[in-house]
Amino acid sequence: MTTSLLDVAGVKVSPDHYIDGRRVPSATTFELFSPIDQQPLGRIAEGLEDHTEAAIQAAQRAFPAWSALSAAERLPYLERFAEEIGKRADDFCRLESTDAGVLLSRMRHGVVSRAMLNIRWFAQHALELQNRPIDTEQAHHIVRHDPAGVVVIITPWNAPLMLSTWKLGPALAAGNTCVLKPPEWAPLTCSLLADCADAAGLPPGVFNVVQGTGANTGARLVGDARIARVSFTGSVPTARLIAQAAGANLVPCSLELGGKSPFIVLEDADLDGAAATGALMYRNAGQVCLAGTRFLVHEKVAERFIATMRSHVEKLTVGDPRDEATEVGPIIHPRQVDRVEGFVQRAVAAGAELLWGGERHGFGAQYFKPTMLTKVAQDSEIVQNEVFGPVLTLQTFASDEEAIALANGTDYGLGGVCYGETEHATEIAKQVRTGFIWVNSFGIRDLAAPFGGIKRSGVGREGGDWSFEFFCDVKDVVVPKKPFKASFSHR
Repeated sequence: MTTSLLDVAGVKVSPDHYIDGRRVPSATTFELFSPIDQQPLGRIAEGLEDHTEAAIQAAQRAFPAWSALSAAERLPYLERFAEEIGKRADDFCRLESTDAGVLLSRMRHGVVSRAMLNIRWFAQHALELQNRPIDTEQAHHIVRHDPAGVVVIITPWNAPLMLSTWKLGPALAAGNTCVLKPPEWAPLTCSLLADCADAAGLPPGVFNVVQGTGANTGARLVGDARIARVSFTGSVPTARLIAQAAGANLVPCSLELGGKSPFIVLEDADLDGAAATGALMYRNAGQVCLAGTRFLVHEKVAERFIATMRSHVEKLTVGDPRDEATEVGPIIHPRQVDRVEGFVQRAVAAGAELLWGGERHGFGAQYFKPTMLTKVAQDSEIVQNEVFGPVLTLQTFASDEEAIALANGTDYGLGGVCYGETEHATEIAKQVRTGFIWVNSFGIRDLAAPFGGIKRSGVGREGGDWSFEFFCDVKDVVVPKKPFKASFSHR
């Protein structure tokens, strides 16, 4: 049985799974809707037990030959994979904008090129990991990064293309075979990614895509004892379930989770620069885990900062993400809109003051106005929990010590932003407990650098060597420099 291709934004895309190098339909499907106008995009194949089993078996069969290749031999496959993504750049842009509500301008001017880089950079970096030597007086150590096996990758709906390639790059370059479970609310660019892998000539079973819900499809994949690694980006509650299921088989997990990051504005900050950067936190309708959502502003400059940021926010264009002039698009799903609205309503009922926004936007059913709340208590729900929408909070502080205490006063620790005189801001940044923090900037990323959070924001690091440490079994081959004489000794 074959399924007709969907036509979404003029892009032909398969609604079926991609297993063992071919499209596989399902008798069970779920309907997909665009967050822009709630129009149906088509019915998507749902991964049942037969599909997850077939994908794992295909990845197992493909693993011996793929893992036996050297990094240099895998490189041409991955270079072609990146090239195929580039050939379909416009399709990816139109598809993800329609499917996930991601800004078309962001896709065209950053996301697709980054997706290509994710594949290429890790493929090149894998060449540098081969047999790294460590010489000591006693022995020559050959440190190998051997592929772990079949890995499961689960990506979120706010950036499906970028985050899928961010994980696939090192996983495939290291010699693993992969099963990707796309987000059920935005699966289409992952399906198109499978077409690119196929066109690039990746051997059957090396890369598989099984669509479906986390509760069913995802749960079957992460709970399977044949899986060697699980890499997940998403919410804390889902991560707990994944960790429990994988933990039963002692399967290592990389978990990149939520954020409630501080945006610190010191007394000596460039207020206009900080405010302009602050307005960027509404990008992608605030559905960005690394955004600075808790504004902590020195009390002496708070009034001026609020007025300056208000002027930047008032200039934001809310609308159809397929219009390149749009700066704030829709929220992904009606349930998520209700969740965001509930956070705001409860905060106001508890005494918070609205500086701007606070309600749904008239452009459409899944649009919410950029919102800022102040007079919020540190222990309040709106300060402590991730909203994942265009909602920010603002608190003031009187001293550096108070700013640091407020910044560190949640269970999250993903990112952060600190604006002020460079040396001063850098010293504050060093004391914020977080996985990374930008000084007088935002969003600067380098694939060689570590990315990830502490506390409830995650386990492990992605990027550079850290990705390969996770996706590989690191082995030390010890060759003595002198004839070895057996004896009992302590390690």
